[in-house]
Amino acid sequence: MAPPHRKLNPESLAEVLQNSALIWRAAQTAHPKTKATGFRELDERLPGSGWPVGTLIEIAPVCEGLGELSLCMPLLARLCRDGRRAAFVAPPHIPYAPALQRAGLPLDSILWVDTARDDDARWSAEQLLRDGRAGAVLLWSSTDDERLLRRLQLAAETGQALAFLYRSIGTLRQASPAALRIALYPEDGGTRADLIKVRGGHPSSVALPLVPAFT
Repeated sequence: MAPPHRKLNPESLAEVLQNSALIWRAAQTAHPKTKATGFRELDERLPGSGWPVGTLIEIAPVCEGLGELSLCMPLLARLCRDGRRAAFVAPPHIPYAPALQRAGLPLDSILWVDTARDDDARWSAEQLLRDGRAGAVLLWSSTDDERLLRRLQLAAETGQALAFLYRSIGTLRQASPAALRIALYPEDGGTRADLIKVRGGHPSSVALPLVPAFT
């Protein structure tokens, strides 16, 4: 004789569903937690009208000097005003302090982590993201290991921070757990941002008035 099935009362079932990380919730996807990018044209193309919080965001310029760093500057300045820090992990050049100050970033709110190995850079970025006191972490990494990228995504989710990952343009041909993937190209003296992957939205392109460099 088969054992009788145990019935769950509605309250218990609702609690299980609410706490399960395996349940996809359409309402949460439709209304993600975001922070404005500072670029109206870009916000209009992103679900929730801004950078998705607690996620991995990839930025892949076709070459250096397209304004890839200034793309994040309005957000970083706002986070610093709110008392949170911004971290630069393994950037290809030493951050230029006067330019950061002109962009509204007080230097005592900036962390610069210089590492010799890519493994150390990713580890440092993970710790900063999990800690949560850094509102955004900008990481330059050459890894193409999807498992390692998922660790960054999980760390961003844990600390409810924004993880910006700068990679080469060729990596966009590979799979990634990133919620948002942006390719940058020069166009008519400015910069074109191609939104390759937009979780909860649609791919599109937008011209942005980006400052060439902050180094």
